[in-house]
Amino acid sequence: MRSALLSMSILTALLATVPSASASVAPYDGQASHSVALFSVKRPNNTAVQEFITNDSHLDRVSLYIGSAAGSGAITVSVRAVPAGATPAPANATTTIATKTLTIDSTLADQGWLEVPLDAAIVPGQKYYLFAEAASNQAISWSGVTTPVLGSLSSWNYDATYYGRQGGWNQEKTYRLAFYVNPSDSERCGSWAEKCYHAVATGLVRNSTTTAQASGSRYVDHSNVLARQDGTWSYLPTGATAAVSVAANDPGALTQIAESKAWLDSGKILGAGPQRDAAERALLSMRALTQPNGAVAAAWGNGYYEYSWPRDSSFISAAFAATGHDVEAYQILKFNATTQSSYGTWEARYNFDTSMVRDGRHWQLDANGWVPWSAYQWYQAAPQDTRMARLTDIYPMIKKAADYTAAHLDANGLPPASPDYWELASAPTANISTAAPLLAGLNAAAELATQLQRSDDATRYTAAARQLSDGIAKFFAPNGYMRSPDPKYGHDSAATFMAPPFNAAPADLAPALDSTYTALRKSNGGLLPGDGPEHSWGDATWTPSTSFFALAWYGTGQTARADGVLDWVLAHRNALGELPEQVTSGGSPSAMAPLAWTDSLVLMSLLAKDGTPLPTPPSSK
Repeated sequence: MRSALLSMSILTALLATVPSASASVAPYDGQASHSVALFSVKRPNNTAVQEFITNDSHLDRVSLYIGSAAGSGAITVSVRAVPAGATPAPANATTTIATKTLTIDSTLADQGWLEVPLDAAIVPGQKYYLFAEAASNQAISWSGVTTPVLGSLSSWNYDATYYGRQGGWNQEKTYRLAFYVNPSDSERCGSWAEKCYHAVATGLVRNSTTTAQASGSRYVDHSNVLARQDGTWSYLPTGATAAVSVAANDPGALTQIAESKAWLDSGKILGAGPQRDAAERALLSMRALTQPNGAVAAAWGNGYYEYSWPRDSSFISAAFAATGHDVEAYQILKFNATTQSSYGTWEARYNFDTSMVRDGRHWQLDANGWVPWSAYQWYQAAPQDTRMARLTDIYPMIKKAADYTAAHLDANGLPPASPDYWELASAPTANISTAAPLLAGLNAAAELATQLQRSDDATRYTAAARQLSDGIAKFFAPNGYMRSPDPKYGHDSAATFMAPPFNAAPADLAPALDSTYTALRKSNGGLLPGDGPEHSWGDATWTPSTSFFALAWYGTGQTARADGVLDWVLAHRNALGELPEQVTSGGSPSAMAPLAWTDSLVLMSLLAKDGTPLPTPPSSK
């Protein structure tokens, strides 16, 4: 649900061999890697530009590393000569010396090198600007690196929405877009008709320090060790920051496989066949995304996801706890305690060193519900001989969160408007995706306070939960638990947050879930997060929002419907068995994979299917 500048599935390729620049190109024209989706190029509000200088006198073609979630549209690549010191010109600039528009179709929706034929005389040693923009039904981005490349020139980002229409150009002196001028030999990927950018399987190698681009690869059973198509294995040795390629059955890799299997066996793996495989993969991927200090990367391989969201990490903590991995669950709670503000709130996301991410995002109030709820889930599953002492240790975090919530309900019992899992800049009204988690958090805090014999706290949180519950019943229930009390803001998949294991389902929730599911379901079988005017979600569906309904329907006794949703989610894993963030309109896995949030939701759903659902905090009613 990340509403950052990009929402693409460009994953790091530290194991991939990236060719050096051709002899006819100055060294700073070829890029060292294409590890991060840098700039959206979706027209009319997004364009990306990379400066370059070449020793050639004729421009035959260029290659760009492009990621696409689009099923249709066109991409235009052009080269322009811009006066020294000038900002890159708009799309209709007279300085264009070569341009080519290529058609996009659904067979080219993934990532790889896009080769574009051009034909123009150029001046050796002169600076030029390589432009890319697209008109498409889904996001397209241009990838590159965010670290300095010796001797390289600047890139430029045009984003009218982000920077304003009059100041939409932003010069990036660090970012370097991945491209080649007049590519040859191994730098080339073939013609457009030969699918220059193409589908690859991608997934984590071992932990949050690297991922692998792994076409034709598979995971060795019970591990994050990749068995590659050429017969070698790839894995990340303990303490290393880069993956290594080794012979199959390498002793170090075998040791890591044995350790991973022992970790899996120490907990609970549910299901049989594909469901068991998915559960094992979800657990391993969640573990791989969890840092030693308890920070959890939402996903990996995209700079906009390599942060710890309190919301996502709360779900991962709860899933770890429920599957018997107490250490990881509690580490995550401790990390969230270190990032909580003195007011009792959390920022939208954090760096792994606990510092806030300074990207202009507003803090998000739903964390004040999710974190206490996850603490409750941990406590219910934790070893009884140590849980009371450890609960005492993290209780100040729970108290500050619940105190803030209780103090900021309005006269109607509702919380203030706040950004939420949609990751938008603001929210026009109170929304169900904040109110429902806060209700769960207050009930959880009241129960935990009771366990610690903090009767004053428990009484205060119970009263606040009743006030909030009454407000939800009065203002959200009449319109079917839509996103806002004002129905013009449409449906929200977060209506499911009113169901177990978050809240005891109100009597009128079932028809609301039915109408929400119908409104948000797309032709590929998945769901959008919402359908109101705040945000246009396009044609791709989102696995978290879809998974919400599996969990809600298991929690409300509609097992057959829940089974159908869960089966759909599991059927749309990528070639390595990873659960993606999105599924394209054509049914292909898309965007980030694995997404830790979806991993956790699938595990919770499998627990519910097994008859051992996560407990719901006792209701104040």
